Amino acid sequence: MVKLRTIKTLIFAALIAVAATSCITSRRANYLQDMTQGSQIELENKFEAKIAPYDELSIIVTSPSDKKLAEPFNIANLAGTNVVSSGQRNGYLVDVNGNIEFPILGTLHVEGMTRLQLQETISNMLITKGHIHDPYVMVRFNNFKVFFLGNGTGRVLNIQNERCTFLEALAMLNDVGIYTRRDHIGVMREVNGKMVMRYLDPRSSDVFNDPFFMLQQNDFIIAETVNAGTARSEFAYWTGLIGTVVSVTSLITSIILYKSISK
Repeated sequence: MVKLRTIKTLIFAALIAVAATSCITSRRANYLQDMTQGSQIELENKFEAKIAPYDELSIIVTSPSDKKLAEPFNIANLAGTNVVSSGQRNGYLVDVNGNIEFPILGTLHVEGMTRLQLQETISNMLITKGHIHDPYVMVRFNNFKVFFLGNGTGRVLNIQNERCTFLEALAMLNDVGIYTRRDHIGVMREVNGKMVMRYLDPRSSDVFNDPFFMLQQNDFIIAETVNAGTARSEFAYWTGLIGTVVSVTSLITSIILYKSISK
């Protein structure tokens, strides 16, 4: 009975060592570890992308009652100093002062506006200045991009719907690599003329209410790589430890069984 108890104890110790290694790995890698079934988190930060210098905007003006009235207000019918072409798209490039030169209406200061606010502004100007009494204005970002730097590589994520969260970007990247520090992923953006860096931890649900969780156009996601040598050494350490425990357990078990048979 004592011998059997000894064998069970040794096997249990080996299993504990394996489980400990598994727990360490999952704590480092798994996302949103503190969320459980039915968890609810109220988001504090509502987000709409705001126009900034060097953004490229697509602005289309139409009139349901008279399409010809809208023609002079569309890029397809004119050329201007702040009109740029991106493949199949034409747009207005916001200058360093946050302005665009809009046909007939002149200089518009658009920095800090959402696209919906700019739509409303242009629509109201067209009405009050007597150009179009029923304008329909559509504003879109042509250049909503997020950049990724990490693991010795760089990628550009083109965001089609002008809304992207930090977790959505990680999903688009197909994760950030086994050697990335999950608790220390940086988001860098320009704020009031300065580059600001914040580090987010996607393993915790606190990430949802970080002010940088909702990404903005031209944000950088910067992943810090764990030293590969350190990671390999740690893996080798735990692999060696488990192997030793298993080997010792097997040896002692064999000795005990041999003695039992000999008797």
